[in-house]
Amino acid sequence: MNYRRLGRAGIKVSELSFGSWVTFGPQIGVGEATEILGYAYEQGVNFFDNAEAYSSGESERIMGAAIAQLGWPRHSYLVSSKFYWGIHDTVNARFTLNRKYLIEAVNASLERFGLDHLDLIYCHRPDAETPIEETVYTMHELVAEHKAHYWGTSEWSADEIRAAIAVAREHHLHAPVVEQPEYNMLTRAKVEVEYKRLLDEEGIGLTTWSPLASGLLTGKYANGIPAGSRASLPGYEWLKEMLTDPKAASIVKQLEPIAKQLDLTMGQLAIGWCLANPQVSTVILGASNRAQLEENLGAQAAHERLTPEIQDNIRKILEAK
Repeated sequence: MNYRRLGRAGIKVSELSFGSWVTFGPQIGVGEATEILGYAYEQGVNFFDNAEAYSSGESERIMGAAIAQLGWPRHSYLVSSKFYWGIHDTVNARFTLNRKYLIEAVNASLERFGLDHLDLIYCHRPDAETPIEETVYTMHELVAEHKAHYWGTSEWSADEIRAAIAVAREHHLHAPVVEQPEYNMLTRAKVEVEYKRLLDEEGIGLTTWSPLASGLLTGKYANGIPAGSRASLPGYEWLKEMLTDPKAASIVKQLEPIAKQLDLTMGQLAIGWCLANPQVSTVILGASNRAQLEENLGAQAAHERLTPEIQDNIRKILEAK
């Protein structure tokens, strides 16, 4: 496993990491999670991503229970969670980044994990109604009180991240060091265009999610929605339109010969392509079983085989009108 700096922060994360969105809770429980996390750790994965909203906290409970069973030394891994959506249907605890919510949500998250601190905490979405100063001060205090080591954002605009950094600098507070955006062959603009100057100038790390575009880039949706796939799960019907988009399917079909030429699966090619971006600190993988994770971790070989010429060929396919 290779490791990369989290932007300009001092810690290093495995270039391939593991996230529990969709899988922990709806698809698998503690037993299966323990097997998957254990295998990932054995392969050198040191960063495990979660969120309060995943299965309304159940995903954190499952991950925490699995880590406890595995008995990893706390210094050997990094765990994160994200906050904004809330899991309680009250006015000050949903869709917000206010001080009351953040402090109580992080404390509840630690209890579910069974940990005394997290390594990274994210503001899961921006909150236009809470003053940015209130959010930045609160995230700073959570870090200062050792509830987390670093904080960051997820799916914020470049301007919103810059505003948070400006508040932190003006008041000598802990600033955000990481952003978690969606990034894959079909979703590129935010990372490659909107964030370009921000990443160059501020050194923000990127922990990117959905490298397979929810499975679309594996080719498994070429003939519709397979039974048991995430798009067939209750509550994830919104994925169907994206996963059956004819233009996206055409792109996947054109990429398949490149994957075959490199002796890779389509999933490995897609993940390796994300790794080829040097500003990506880690690509967060998802898997509901060990076999899926084994295949996805094989993307490290893809990264090594993606020569500049092949990357140019891929770019032409992705940018064709």
